[in-house]
Amino acid sequence: MSLLQVVPLGGCGEIGKNCTAVVQGEEIIVVDCGLSFPHEEQYGVDIVIPDMSWLVENKKKVKALVLTHAHEDHVGAIPYFLQILPDVPIYATPFTEALVRSKLQEKARNIEPNIKRMSFGDVISIGEMSVEPIRITHSIPETAALAIRTSHGIILFTADYKFDFSPVDKKLTNIKRFAELGEEGVLLLLSDSTNVDRKGWSLSESVVGRALEEVFAAAPGRVMVTTFSSNIHRMQQVVNAAKKTGRKVAIAGRRMDSTVALCQSMKYLDMPPAVYVKIDEIGKYAPGEVVILVTGSQGEPMAALSQMSRQEHRFLKIEEGDTILYSARPIPGNEGAIYRTVNRLIHLGAHVILEHDSPIHASGHGHQEELKMMVNLTQPFYVAPVHGEPRHQKLFERMLWDMGHVRHRIFLLANGDILNIDENKAWKAGHVRAGEILIDQAGGQEVGDRVLRERFNMAHHGVVIVAVEVDQKSGTFVGKPTLSAKGFCGEAKDLDSARAAVMDSVKGLSPAEVQDQSTLEDALCEPVRRIIGKEARQKPEVIPIILRT
Repeated sequence: MSLLQVVPLGGCGEIGKNCTAVVQGEEIIVVDCGLSFPHEEQYGVDIVIPDMSWLVENKKKVKALVLTHAHEDHVGAIPYFLQILPDVPIYATPFTEALVRSKLQEKARNIEPNIKRMSFGDVISIGEMSVEPIRITHSIPETAALAIRTSHGIILFTADYKFDFSPVDKKLTNIKRFAELGEEGVLLLLSDSTNVDRKGWSLSESVVGRALEEVFAAAPGRVMVTTFSSNIHRMQQVVNAAKKTGRKVAIAGRRMDSTVALCQSMKYLDMPPAVYVKIDEIGKYAPGEVVILVTGSQGEPMAALSQMSRQEHRFLKIEEGDTILYSARPIPGNEGAIYRTVNRLIHLGAHVILEHDSPIHASGHGHQEELKMMVNLTQPFYVAPVHGEPRHQKLFERMLWDMGHVRHRIFLLANGDILNIDENKAWKAGHVRAGEILIDQAGGQEVGDRVLRERFNMAHHGVVIVAVEVDQKSGTFVGKPTLSAKGFCGEAKDLDSARAAVMDSVKGLSPAEVQDQSTLEDALCEPVRRIIGKEARQKPEVIPIILRT
């Protein structure tokens, strides 16, 4: 019997860029391929995706990519996955398929994906393994937990989930099926751990609707609601509340607009024509008759709400009497951008609501009691908490100890860890290459360490340009080297000292050394770095410009 392996490439020890490989013999099934967002110090980086070089090394073994749901942290890196593994079939439920195709149309029009539709209750054979999608409640339709049957037993991915017993779309978690799997025997449970630090049960999404109605009824002017563009259930709640309070609904934000159109076409969003109004037509209505769904809940600089806060939006200007409702939880790391946007909105006269007496946001991730319920339903032999930072994984481990789970059957995995399982035991067995690839979406290019260091230096210390003209034939200088600086906060005397050091450095160069590009660049840059580092305690990016005549 071949060894079974589970290899997370993303989503372990972090929230984002979820991607995990299940390996049996010469076959690999990949579960999800998502992205995350950059940290503030990662200048010019738009998105972060998993390092998939290990999958490339094993590309002949990769038999399928199976998707749990259509959130960006689970599907956002698919355009890059298909660039390196274009022939791998992708399995997805209809709604997830539709959103993935829409993303590919936007980001990778030249790629024709091989997407195979799966439905709840199916058992899909993929080589020697099989996959069964099981309905589970989350903040987006058709979220699927995945039961992967292997030669050693069932590996169960919970996906992102909560136990919502009154979901907006009336589609309940298939609790009965999870209990049946528990009776059959779950070898390994890979469980969402995002909200393990929150006691009790999460709020039902349907509870948010009542709070939205209260805010809409009390607001004197326009109401703007910002949430994730993929939170379909929240958008439905906004539409329902607007209808009950006599308001029209408009959409501001390209991504949200396209998602709404798609959801309407698939009957996942009910927005009656009498309720909907185009964004450029809201001026026909009194402010108290309008609700606007806007993108920008995470402070994204180009999102509609951020543009409005900077008074740069094409159609919308913040007015006295506007109420802006943040119906989303900040992603860790985005707090600074969010509060900067909030402060600008308040300065322009808006009433901004981040919290309310009634809940205006309900997490799509279960709290402690729901996590315990999943463990009790499925009775796994081994457990590995995923979709969480190390603090979440550790808390999950302690929760399992309190529930009586044996310590050596709990695994806290990091990206790149290899979890081996045979018929007798499970153990960590080494590490594969895993990490993050930084992407500048403007050019669609990877941002390497060198470029990131250069951007960091320029942002913190500025730029110093060293320019010199060289007679190519004689290998001699025409005039003296010149220095100029941008974003450099040192004093003029620091540049004078650096200029003198450059003069000394190039004075002794032979004509052959002057004609050698690398040698001359070192002679120009090294003294600038050394002198400015010593005298100004700065590390500007030094750029040589050599004009050869």
